[in-house]
Order: sequence, then C-alpha cells, then structure tokens
Amino acid sequence: MEREIIHTSDGSTTIHIKEWDECYHSKHGAIQEAKHVFIKNGLALFPNQKVSILEIGFGTGLNAFITFLESKGLNQTIDYVGVEAFPISEEELQSMNYPEELNALDSKNIFDKMHSENWGEKFELSENFSLTKRKQFFEEIDDIEKFDLIYFDAFGYRVQPELWSVAVFERMFKSLKENSVLVTYAARGVIKRNMIEVGFTVEKLAGPPGKREMFRAKK
Repeated sequence: MEREIIHTSDGSTTIHIKEWDECYHSKHGAIQEAKHVFIKNGLALFPNQKVSILEIGFGTGLNAFITFLESKGLNQTIDYVGVEAFPISEEELQSMNYPEELNALDSKNIFDKMHSENWGEKFELSENFSLTKRKQFFEEIDDIEKFDLIYFDAFGYRVQPELWSVAVFERMFKSLKENSVLVTYAARGVIKRNMIEVGFTVEKLAGPPGKREMFRAKK
C-alpha cells in the first residue's frame, strides 16, 4: 500500500496510508495525542514505580520515545515491550521529527537507538529504561500477567476490525497483572463491548484534540 509522510496539526509528522486513508497517529496532532492518551491517562497513573509496558503497534516509536522522556519526571523505571508486525522503513524513520518537536534533540540518539537495535533482544536505553521490540502479530501475543500498562495503538477499527476483537482483548487481559490498565484512543461501542466481555472494566474519558472520547480499561 502507498504510504506518505504528512505533518499533523501540532507540527509533528506521521505516516499516512493512502488506500485506507488511515494515519499512524492523529492528524490533529501526533504528539498531542500520544501525551494525552498514553501519558496523561496511562503512564501518569504509576508515579515512583517500576512499570512494565506493552505497546500494541510500535510503529514510528513516538509513544516509546515520549514515555522515555516523561518517565524521568515521574521517577519511574520502565521495562518497555513494543510489538510490531510491519516495522517502518529507514526512509520513513528519517522523516520523523519527534526529537525536534519535543525539544529533545539531546535525546535524539535514544530515538535513533530505539530503531537501530535488533528486534527480539532486550537492550538498555538508560539505567531506568529498557526496550524490547518484538516483530509479532498481535494475535500471537501470549504473555501471562506480565504488564502493568498496555498502550493499545493499533490501526483503527474502520480498517482493521480484527485487531479489536474479543480474541485479541482476551490476550491483552491475560497479559496484564491484577490492578493494571489498558489505554487506547478508540471509543466505539463495539470495542467497549468486546473489552467488557473478556473482563475489563471500561471507562470513557475525554479524548485528545480532534477526538471527543477515548477508553481506559482496568483489570
């Protein structure tokens, strides 16, 4: 499928898939969306802790990079696992402007290393942040009670409804520890019903810019 680099409303870049008219991040602001959905309503719930995170859709690495930056102020030690079946290309990576837009050029080497390190191997980005990238389909995830927090950032239900199925959310539920959280930008009724069916308690929250609502699901 044909892909292009676009600038979102907050100046940050993302990848647009033309055939689907679907973006990796919100066209209303990639950075704004990541900070609102995954940091404010997810990561910030776990200050001063060790936090194990599973990201569904590693993609451009934006969520992982923002988590690296924000976890310092939250005094966290992060064990981050990013799952991605179809990694972005080197050319696409070079078009992502997140270190510049986040005023984090001093950490650009970290962003680059997130992408350059080998898949399937755990590596340390700092003494308080480790990353493992897994090249894997979401339907293959079989972790058991391993994670405190899931960033569910799959492509939208409109284009890939199978990624939002009861079967996938069963795997998400099993992979989480007790008293843990899944956050996602999505807010469709069918997604909420599928989450509830596998045991989640789901709450609707205010969404990021350009989107009225989002979900947070608790185990």
